[in-house]
Amino acid sequence: MMKKHIVFYALALAALCGCKNANSAEVKKALQDLSQTTENPTMALAPEESDSEAVQVGDVVEFDKTVHDFGDISVNDGPLSCTFTVKNIGKEPIAIYEVVTSCGCTDATWTREPLQPGKTGTISATYKNEDGPIPFDKTLTVYIAGVSKPVILRLRGVVHEKQKSLTELYGAERIGNLGLKGLSYKVPNVLQGESSSDEAKVANLGKQPLKLTFTDVSRNLTIEADPATIPAGKTATLRFSVKGDPSIWGRHTYRATPVVNGKKASKPLEINALTRGNFASMSAEERKNAAQCIFDESTVSFGTVTAGTKVDAVFKFTNKGKSTLKLYSLDADSEGLTYTLPGDTPAQKKGTLPVRLDTSRLPKGETVVMLTLTTNCPARPIINLFLVGLVK
Repeated sequence: MMKKHIVFYALALAALCGCKNANSAEVKKALQDLSQTTENPTMALAPEESDSEAVQVGDVVEFDKTVHDFGDISVNDGPLSCTFTVKNIGKEPIAIYEVVTSCGCTDATWTREPLQPGKTGTISATYKNEDGPIPFDKTLTVYIAGVSKPVILRLRGVVHEKQKSLTELYGAERIGNLGLKGLSYKVPNVLQGESSSDEAKVANLGKQPLKLTFTDVSRNLTIEADPATIPAGKTATLRFSVKGDPSIWGRHTYRATPVVNGKKASKPLEINALTRGNFASMSAEERKNAAQCIFDESTVSFGTVTAGTKVDAVFKFTNKGKSTLKLYSLDADSEGLTYTLPGDTPAQKKGTLPVRLDTSRLPKGETVVMLTLTTNCPARPIINLFLVGLVK
């Protein structure tokens, strides 16, 4: 089981690091980085932002979108191109001085001359579509003079071996004539006090127009179909957005029940989100004096145990910062894990995070349980920990 988990992470990270030519060194480094943190706000502005509408970056620039979704395409469609529009909304000239693609399977060109206030430029990207029938999610890291942090743009889609019918594409879940690829979706990480959005396609598999609305919508979730009345044999875009709530930290599931042509569905749609701290307004001095959570080890082994054993483990950490450390939430990819979050940890003090794993809920063999910790550390708002062992 442990080997399967490691292979899964390696393959997933290989896809993110590049494509079919990703090398083992890149994957190894990505796995090492995964154990340290999945989010670092000092590295990129609005990482994984997925808003299909205009996105303003500070008081300097505005993008018409930060994600282009090519949807379902074929390997025979050839290279796929799209364009992002950048507008200078500031008072001084700006310039796009570099755009770095996540791998060699994507090319980018951009407006080279400076953009005067009120003027627009473009970033054009082409996905070569040479990697075969796989889902893809590529990034463009955009460096703009006058903007202190790079902006992340994304290209995504699903490549199929051949063209598929609407029923083949959207028949996994049906609510009357409404076809969906699934009942569960997610949005990128939510920053406290801000919203994070994403979208998905749904289809009318019937021969008459279909009206789609929603009821029993969770607080802090907004969701709608565009268009709300879907023509026969056509698709619509399902747009959903989650707003960060000070009472909610870590992973949380929001729900909304579809109403199709006036009939309420028996099951809701689920929108999953991870909410973390928002440190965008912190000054350099505040960041310097913030909490800093450093674990002695990010991986703890419980050794070899008999199935059904409840094993206890302790993750030890130190707050090496200058402010009080707060651990807001802990999420695990195993239902058999329970834990006790420690209270506030003063600056330069040590702390422990005890966890208990009920191995009766795990398959026999080597296993890896990943824990996702949400903190108030600007440099490490999300920390991944791993509990490993062998269940006989």
